Amino acid sequence: MAESQQSALANIQSAITEQRFESALSALEPILAERPDHADALYMQAVCHRYLCQFDAAQEPLQKLMASLPTHGRAHQEQGHLYRAMKKPDMALAAYARACRLNPALVASFRARVELLHQLGRQREATTVEAQLRRLERLPKPLIAATDLIAQGKLLRAEDICRKFLKKFPHHVEGMRLLADVGVRLGVLDDAELLLASAAAFEPENVAARIDYVQVLRKRQRFAAALKEAEELLATDPANPQFQSIYAVVSMQIGHFDDALTHFDKVLEKLPGDAVTWTSKGHALKTGGRSEAAVEAYRQAYRHQPQHGEAYYSLSNLKTYRFTDDELRLMVDQETNAEQSTADRAFLYFALGKAHEDRGDYESSFGYYRQGNALKKAESRYDAQQMSADLAAQQQSCTEALFRRQDNAGCDAPDPIFIVGLPRAGSTLLEQILSSHSQVDGTHELPNILSLAHRLRRGVEGSDSGYPEVLGDLSAERLRELGDAFITDTRIHRQGAPLFIDKMPNNFRHLGLIKLILPNAKVIDARRHPMSCCFSAYKQLFAEGQEFSYDLHDLGQYYSDYVQLMDHWDEVLPGFVLRVQHEDVVADLESQVRRMLDFCGLPFEEACIRYYETERNVRTPSSEQVRQPIFTQALEQWRHYEPWLDPLKESLGTVLASYPMTES
Repeated sequence: MAESQQSALANIQSAITEQRFESALSALEPILAERPDHADALYMQAVCHRYLCQFDAAQEPLQKLMASLPTHGRAHQEQGHLYRAMKKPDMALAAYARACRLNPALVASFRARVELLHQLGRQREATTVEAQLRRLERLPKPLIAATDLIAQGKLLRAEDICRKFLKKFPHHVEGMRLLADVGVRLGVLDDAELLLASAAAFEPENVAARIDYVQVLRKRQRFAAALKEAEELLATDPANPQFQSIYAVVSMQIGHFDDALTHFDKVLEKLPGDAVTWTSKGHALKTGGRSEAAVEAYRQAYRHQPQHGEAYYSLSNLKTYRFTDDELRLMVDQETNAEQSTADRAFLYFALGKAHEDRGDYESSFGYYRQGNALKKAESRYDAQQMSADLAAQQQSCTEALFRRQDNAGCDAPDPIFIVGLPRAGSTLLEQILSSHSQVDGTHELPNILSLAHRLRRGVEGSDSGYPEVLGDLSAERLRELGDAFITDTRIHRQGAPLFIDKMPNNFRHLGLIKLILPNAKVIDARRHPMSCCFSAYKQLFAEGQEFSYDLHDLGQYYSDYVQLMDHWDEVLPGFVLRVQHEDVVADLESQVRRMLDFCGLPFEEACIRYYETERNVRTPSSEQVRQPIFTQALEQWRHYEPWLDPLKESLGTVLASYPMTES
């Protein structure tokens, strides 16, 4: 059936090329009757209607297409063509600009923008876009094709094209940048870093390559190296606002907040209306605990640029902020703003969800949360079935026999305390409690274990096994080297205490790896009621890495798989994990604090009970909440939304009925 449909679409494309638009529309009818959301068919239908000057009819399939695939660059390009045919140049320009952001390979959109800007007398803007067009046209055709494939999410095909191109032209910097981009999107950050380091060395004057290099160093949380590169870039042009901004962002991430704020202010002296900089400044102020100043920075961002959705979301993400009636009206007005990007629209929907939640209008609130999640899911590559298979593979490979065989392997450092589980399960609270102890440093959600798992997944010399099967092939010496490397690479995040916390929640997937390379580490499983935890994740817009949270069914399946895997770890690694129920922490803080400290081999300190008085930088969504004494209001918030949560309940199945799990 798929082959016959592809053949039909090829014939329809030929009809369009031959300008037989009526015939093409007739041939599209049975395809769309069977699959009303067929992307290629909707796109062709819109094109046919536009050429027939049936402009209203062309809008309908385009709107359907962009609703289901908001990042479909060619759909936005076609909307630009449509508005241009309708003699609406400003709306056409906005559509073409969105198309170029979503797919930088769309030469037709760049050309149309240049023509329209010249026609409208906007010569300065036309010159900027013309320079972008010239750069694109200078790219070799394989790299333009790879850019197009990346925009469509076809990363493996793009990777193949880039690798073949670089075999012929190994020092081509733009080819290296594109392959690095694919690596970042696939999570292969070490390869991306190597490529970009080489690109920056080959062409030190290539600003784009050097900026990419800084960004990948940030993603790898190699902040010292990122700061060095940012400093060198800034030294080439100290007055450049883009370089000042990059330096400020890296300074913020390394904890140099005064330096970051100084440079954000330098940017704002030159660009006082730059909403992105105001928002970044707000993030720096929030992380440092200066909430009132952060609120004002976020407000400045939306005042200068009302469509900047991240400003509204950042206010809502403080958790303690309540929108005014005027702010709510302003946000509602932005729903119809055609210039808003998909990312900003997602931010806006989550902020509106929080605004209506605070007003007790839970039906409207859920509607906005659902729209925001739908936008994110449409651009996500998450595969729930593949995730289930990956977690099942951990159980199959990480057996009791494996751990007995490698009992004396790994690095014997007792330094790390891993807090794992699902996001929004109370892990930030546990981190704040433990990092209030004089012998424990709080750090961040460190990517090191996830990066190591990615490297092992790509294979190990001398073994034909994939990950996690390859864990059984690693020598004791290799396991010790990997553990030593973890301790060394994470040292930059520490302040000198003997123990430190890594609270990357997704590390629960890799506890077998952690046990093998760091046998004396401590692991705490932060567990929260499945409905409370999952719905809290559903209404949280995460920066990255939690794509299962965009769909209620995916959330329930992920939680169930997590519980099953944690049960496996309890069975094969008895005593390695301490389970802490969030509801128990809320009900009896001191008992749970003593329990955690005993598990970590630490004496009791009163500061852990008064964790909210500890001054430290907190970067997670719960940053403001953990600066307050413990509260119970959030435990049952999900019940306000219960009428719409049946897909979550069904997916959770028996896990919901069996909560709470037995403490271990």
